[in-house]
Amino acid sequence: MKLQRPILVGGLGLSFVLWVFDTLQDTFTQVTEISLLSLVAVGGSLLLFKQNRNSVIKALEELPRDRTTVENAIEKAEVVVNQLANEAENHQHLTSLQEQVSQLQSEIDRKQLKLAVTGGKSVGKTSLIQILQQHNLEMGLETGNIPSLQFQETAPLFLEAKENADTIPFNQAVISDYVLFITNGDLTATEHQTLEQFKAINQLTMLVFNKQDQYITCDRESILLSLKQRHENVAATSASPIPIKVRKHQDNGTTEEWLEQPAADIERLTQQLGEIISNQGQQLIWATTVRKANFLKADAKNCLNEVRKERTNPVMEQYQWIAAAAAFANPVPALDILATAAINAQMIVDLGGIYQQKFSLEQGKTVAVEMGGLMLKLGLVEISTKAISTILKTNAVTYAVGGVIQGVSAAYLTRVAGLALVEYFQAQEISLETGNAFNLDKLRQTLQNVFQQSQQVAVLQSFVSQGIKRLLPEATAGELVVEKAV
Repeated sequence: MKLQRPILVGGLGLSFVLWVFDTLQDTFTQVTEISLLSLVAVGGSLLLFKQNRNSVIKALEELPRDRTTVENAIEKAEVVVNQLANEAENHQHLTSLQEQVSQLQSEIDRKQLKLAVTGGKSVGKTSLIQILQQHNLEMGLETGNIPSLQFQETAPLFLEAKENADTIPFNQAVISDYVLFITNGDLTATEHQTLEQFKAINQLTMLVFNKQDQYITCDRESILLSLKQRHENVAATSASPIPIKVRKHQDNGTTEEWLEQPAADIERLTQQLGEIISNQGQQLIWATTVRKANFLKADAKNCLNEVRKERTNPVMEQYQWIAAAAAFANPVPALDILATAAINAQMIVDLGGIYQQKFSLEQGKTVAVEMGGLMLKLGLVEISTKAISTILKTNAVTYAVGGVIQGVSAAYLTRVAGLALVEYFQAQEISLETGNAFNLDKLRQTLQNVFQQSQQVAVLQSFVSQGIKRLLPEATAGELVVEKAV
């Protein structure tokens, strides 16, 4: 028994040690897993914060650094407006565009900084503006270059699900120098999309988490962390905190209750805002002026493109029917793309002249051959010929006439080439200097897009009907009907 007791005790002790080791091992494994997850979470957060910080630095670096940059942007806008005046002196929007150019000149030296306050409904925009004005944020900027601030509250965003419903408030914000985007919780998908749109046009924005007092501490911190991960510049505020009930017990045993209004919490916002305005105030004004100049240039270019496009339609129709007549008179088993290219060369010269892109006839031939090659490589010739042939088969009379397929196909491809050129020319920068170097990759993409749009059944049927009337004017009305393809 004396010998067995140590063995028994030893066995029990060994079992206990193994149990403790096994328990500690499980605990260690769980702790390790939790630690790894925590490290991953922390690492991810640090990575997002680093990316957001880099976004802030990049946005600030993209701000104009001198007047010359702003003046160049205004000059480019003025060039387009002057071009519109040369080509359409009685255009309905010309006077307004010219006035906007003059206004931009005075914008460069503007001293009042305009801040837009935007966001959804009932997020506290009005309250925040009032409290900022009460605290005289301008007084903290006396040492800076900007003597005064002007707050502008936009109409509420996200009220309607209709397309372009937020266009007006968004436009109000983008012509401001800085934007305070207010939210009262974590970002929705629509809010995040709007912030990305601001970023796309280099509009600096601060995301303000208002009404933070309505959340318990842990939820508030969680929301704030999420916002900082999704936006580079965030401030938490309570512009109009919820009144707090105060209860006081009297010596005689009675209780007195009343509501106290806590002070607004905007310290972090004013600090961040003050630093940005003091350090980059003048640059923000310059950036707004450049943005307005770019918008003005785009508006003027749209007007100019509309004027020019009206002039291109007769040119394209003329050459497409010339190409149709040539192919119809000399039909070949396969459409002769080189013959079509010869006709397209003169069309390219004429269209280039409308868009101030000067081409000689030889240069036009070179471009036409390149476009013809692109059409062959992309399979546009084969696709269009088959589609037109299918539509023509529904009318035995016209289908039996030799050369109709080639004629209509030649006209169609000439039309597609013309539309592609017009779209290509419209996308070019309008400047004092004109050039004629083609970007083949861009032209190829434009050609594909235009061809896909022109392949709609209704468009093809209408074009085939016009082609038959041009090529067979002596046919009866009944023979000209092109039935809808099933």
